Amino acid sequence: MKTKRFFSALLAACLSLSLLLPVSAAGSGVSLAGASQAVTALGIMAGDGSGNLNLSAKVSRAEFVVMAVKASPAGDGVGQAATSPYPDVPRSHWASGYVEAAVSMGLAGAFSDGTFRPDREITLAEGASMALALLGYGAGDFSGAYPTGQMAMFRNLKLDKGVSALAPDAALTRQDAVYLFYNLLSARTKEGQPYINSLGYSLNAAGQVDLLSLVNGEMEGPVVAQGDWKAQLPFAPAQGKVYRDGALSAPGAIQDYDVVYWNRDMNTLWVSSKKATGVIQALEPAGSAPASVTMGGKTYPIETSQAAYALSDLGQYGLGSSVTLLLGRTGGVAAVADVSASVDGQIGVITAVSNGTFPDGQGGTYTAQNVTLLGVDGQTRQYQHRAGGMSVGAVVRVTAREGEMALRSLSSARLTGKVSADGTKAGKYPFAPGATILDVAEGKGAVFFPERLAGVELKGEMVRYYSLNSQGEIDRMILNNVTGDVYEYGILTDRKEEGQGMNKFVTYQYDIGGNSYTIPSSTTRWPVGAGPIQLLGDPANPEKLYSLNCAGTGEILGSQFAAGGRKYTLSEQVAVYEHRNGRYYLSSAARVAEGDYTLTAWYDRLDPEGGRVRVIVAKES
Repeated sequence: MKTKRFFSALLAACLSLSLLLPVSAAGSGVSLAGASQAVTALGIMAGDGSGNLNLSAKVSRAEFVVMAVKASPAGDGVGQAATSPYPDVPRSHWASGYVEAAVSMGLAGAFSDGTFRPDREITLAEGASMALALLGYGAGDFSGAYPTGQMAMFRNLKLDKGVSALAPDAALTRQDAVYLFYNLLSARTKEGQPYINSLGYSLNAAGQVDLLSLVNGEMEGPVVAQGDWKAQLPFAPAQGKVYRDGALSAPGAIQDYDVVYWNRDMNTLWVSSKKATGVIQALEPAGSAPASVTMGGKTYPIETSQAAYALSDLGQYGLGSSVTLLLGRTGGVAAVADVSASVDGQIGVITAVSNGTFPDGQGGTYTAQNVTLLGVDGQTRQYQHRAGGMSVGAVVRVTAREGEMALRSLSSARLTGKVSADGTKAGKYPFAPGATILDVAEGKGAVFFPERLAGVELKGEMVRYYSLNSQGEIDRMILNNVTGDVYEYGILTDRKEEGQGMNKFVTYQYDIGGNSYTIPSSTTRWPVGAGPIQLLGDPANPEKLYSLNCAGTGEILGSQFAAGGRKYTLSEQVAVYEHRNGRYYLSSAARVAEGDYTLTAWYDRLDPEGGRVRVIVAKES
């Protein structure tokens, strides 16, 4: 790697980046996780034994041919080749059957010397040509010398969305392949039909891949994580991939009363930990055959026959019963449990409170507060509190006694002192093994382990609450916006103001995680300019935008960024963008570290204050 150049005028470098002309972010229109799930659900790509797709790895010609054939309607019936298709692809080669199939389908062919070169890295032009062949385009559909026409068609059909490789001879990564095949699904064939139709699926009303329908079509379950639930699965959780509440997780993260779904072909579990606890206020259309249940003023559809039975007049629960609804992936009721299933002894922060009057199931009514609690485990739960007196921001403990749930306010417990360099001690107290920490900012929360706070100086009101176990160790802690991990980070690519006076509107365009977002004609004016940003809330409808601080130009040194004579710790989710030709492309630290780039880092706050480098922008030197 060529040594990165340092500039003496660091401030000038930072200002020059923040004042770039407005540009459009590349964006794929779908998250990498969503695109990955789509192509793995269809069997186009597969991970290693631990489910890792190894997205930064380059793709060989043999590997890409296998993906292309699996992406075709005939992809399920490929076995070993009948003969050796090429001198360097003998019949015994692991991909011989797919190479043979690809040749017969017109997807691939040999080089001029008669070899296939299965181990050579596939180029963008080769991958684009195979994708176009799947769409029904042949050599006669392109003008000019190869690959000019192919690349023009590739981009015209928007098969390049999210693909970082630009030059025709650039090698494709597995991440590029994910986006290429995902884009293929929604592209139209030469005959004008969405390609996904040929695979037995369809696009949604917006013309996008209906990921939920695609994955749900092959999904089984659910089962509640209780008793011998693992025996009902076709594979052991440790042998597959686990998504818990939409995030890649570990088998050990599955807890009692989680709702579990699975897909045996994807070797994947989808787990929902969402719950709602309170008093049943209504069952519609009737208690004899309920299709929905109302609790805390919110109505939940019932998605399983088991849940419907439990809530019917034949089951054990009815109007006025205090229960915990176990919610499935789509928010419907998958199962019903006693209130103790909502974690007796849970501690958290109240984020919302509303008052209401509810039927008691015996012809009368009662008044209560509907309370939304953000727990130390990071989960949001709803409770009904009859005693009243709860307010937003309060720290409370949840208790379950004889089928009833109660909330009790906890006194603030401040803690000051420095967290040790290894993250094992805060002030005079050691952290307990497995201690969890909740950082709350503006009603949002992030959960992490003590190591995240290594070296942070805790002072003032940074610690809102902590508890000690019987050994005098901190087992739970609630912080007041210490780490910045609650927020998301990306690039504001454009900010336009239109109108005058009271009719002045602002349009924001930004990229978060490789996805482009636009807030059109907003009356809200956030103090941000083009460049790296911090975002609170849903990226599609953010609550706030903030500008980040520029550390200057420098280089990545392991888990740190060195610039201007000091070092800054990188966030584990640091967003790395390549800035080329006036556009931003989501990249990775590993990729830019290998190339000849000038790197500029942006942070939310300094390390001793809990901050991290959140965004790195790479410009070719």
